[in-house]
Amino acid sequence: MTQIDIHAESNRIIGLYVAKQEAEAKKVKKALTKTECKKIYVEAYEAGLAAGKDADTPKFVVGSPTTPLGSDIDFSKKTYILDGLCGFAWVNISPARGAFVNWLKSQGIGSKGYYGGYEIWVREFGQSVDRKSAFAGAFAEVLGKYGIEASAGSRLD
Repeated sequence: MTQIDIHAESNRIIGLYVAKQEAEAKKVKKALTKTECKKIYVEAYEAGLAAGKDADTPKFVVGSPTTPLGSDIDFSKKTYILDGLCGFAWVNISPARGAFVNWLKSQGIGSKGYYGGYEIWVREFGQSVDRKSAFAGAFAEVLGKYGIEASAGSRLD
C-alpha cells in the first residue's frame, strides 16, 4: 500500500466517522408520553421536597417590643424565625414547548414565564427562600437529566 493509498483510506475513515456523528446529532428526539411526563414530574417533585427539607437555612432571633407599638426591644421575650429569609423560587423551562410543557399545561401546573419560557413556582416550604431555592434547583436538575432545559430562579421578598 502506497502512502497515497494510506492517506486516501484515512480520509475515507474520517469521513465515515464525521458523517455518523452528524447523523446522530440530527436524530429527532422521541416525544415523551403522558406517562413518562408524569413520572418525570413526580421524580423532580420528590427530589425538590427532599432538597428543601435538607436545606441549611440561617436562624434568626427577633426581639419583641415591650409595648404594642414600641420601638424598644424586650430581650426577655424571643421570637424565632426558623427558616431564614423570606422569598420566592421557581423553575423556568426554556424553550416553552415540547411534550413535557404540554403535559404541564394539561395538568394546570405552571404558567407562561414573564421573561419567556414556562415557569413552575415553588409553593412548598412557606416563605423560606432557602428551602424554596433548594427545591427549585433539585427539580431543574432532574428535568435536565431527561434532556429538558430548565433553570432555577429565586428572589427575596
